[in-house]
Amino acid sequence: MAKKKTVFLCSICDHREPKWLGRCPECGEWNSFTEVSAEENRSTPAGRDIALSPVQSIDKIETTPDIRTGSGIGEVDRVLGGGIMKGSAILIGGEPGIGKSTLMLQLSGTAAKKESVLYVSGEESPGQIKMRAHRLGVTGSDLKILTDFDLARILTELEKGRPKLVIIDSIQTLFASEAGSVPGTVGQLKFCCHELISWAKEHSSSIFLIAHVTKEGTIAGPKVIEHMVDTVLYFDQSDSDLRILRSTKNRFGSIDEIGLFLMDGKGLNEVTNPSGIFLEKRQGDIPAGIAIASVYEGSRILMVEIQALTVPAKGGSSRVYSDRIDSQRVSRVAAVLEKHGGIRFSDQDIYINIAGGLKISEVGIELPLALAIYSARTGLSLPAELASAGELSLAGEIRKVSHLKRREKTAKEMGYNKFYAPAPGKEPEKIKAVLNNIFHK
Repeated sequence: MAKKKTVFLCSICDHREPKWLGRCPECGEWNSFTEVSAEENRSTPAGRDIALSPVQSIDKIETTPDIRTGSGIGEVDRVLGGGIMKGSAILIGGEPGIGKSTLMLQLSGTAAKKESVLYVSGEESPGQIKMRAHRLGVTGSDLKILTDFDLARILTELEKGRPKLVIIDSIQTLFASEAGSVPGTVGQLKFCCHELISWAKEHSSSIFLIAHVTKEGTIAGPKVIEHMVDTVLYFDQSDSDLRILRSTKNRFGSIDEIGLFLMDGKGLNEVTNPSGIFLEKRQGDIPAGIAIASVYEGSRILMVEIQALTVPAKGGSSRVYSDRIDSQRVSRVAAVLEKHGGIRFSDQDIYINIAGGLKISEVGIELPLALAIYSARTGLSLPAELASAGELSLAGEIRKVSHLKRREKTAKEMGYNKFYAPAPGKEPEKIKAVLNNIFHK
């Protein structure tokens, strides 16, 4: 008779090894391995029966036309790609106190006007949630509140009510006895998220999972959680009042859109016309090192202020300090200016900032970035009414970018009557000629 095959399973993170180890290489826990049958734990977690679909031709698979539902918050729908996809799992992370729970409670209130919603909190009492809901003006009999962290009890309530939208605040508080004895571990997070996501997809319900972030700004817990969900959202703080919602993963839409909110005593308010929200109102000339850029973000044009500062390098080697624009892009633009603009940067430290804290990655930022760096190095200010957009090639040419007419129109609406951008269909201008026309005319 063949010997029954066994493996060693970590009780904390479910990591498997063919032999016993004193310390788990996955989660680092000591003495956590137990010997189990190799066939154990192959069944559905928590003993739930999942109805598996049969193999079928793609031409015969039926889809529902109303596969998305509006959240009632336009900026959230914009970032999600047009609304909440039925049966989808959405992970939203952000720093403590930034407004994740406020946003989700407001979304619950608007969504509850059309469908049933269950808000599950493992961090607040019902009374605390009610007080916050009263301040935000959130009401509705279809909005149900559950304060619990035990996965089994949460799944029981989900089966009873069958809500169409579920909010979990937060995933780090969830606990399942099958996944170990310590909440918040890698195994707990993976197990609980898998169970909740499986339930949501079985019942065509949508689920939001709120997550904390580490001091590095990434979602706390294993990266595998981000692979398990359909969409990953980050809630960032720009200044004291402005909040930015952005997507880093979206199976059902673009990741280029951003949502903008202003926080006040009554909650989060959508910024429906953000064209000039990142600009500083000034009288007269602008300081050297500042350039105004017309940026295409998602489907909107934003006017932003680029700030540059150059100082002599310390220790003989120059460095770039930039967390709003990729530092490698800044180094490349400075190298092009040194090669084709006739000004030295190799002995300078370069500091770059975007007023308001917006992170920008689109290529149209390169021309205004070059103007800001050149202005900072020479001490010459740009005209106060000038805005620009364009791509800078390694050959020193200014190349055209998309949506030039919309960029120019938005700039003029904001009072920038001079808009510099390469004209389509014409020979690309050299950066040295552009600098001479703007600074030395």
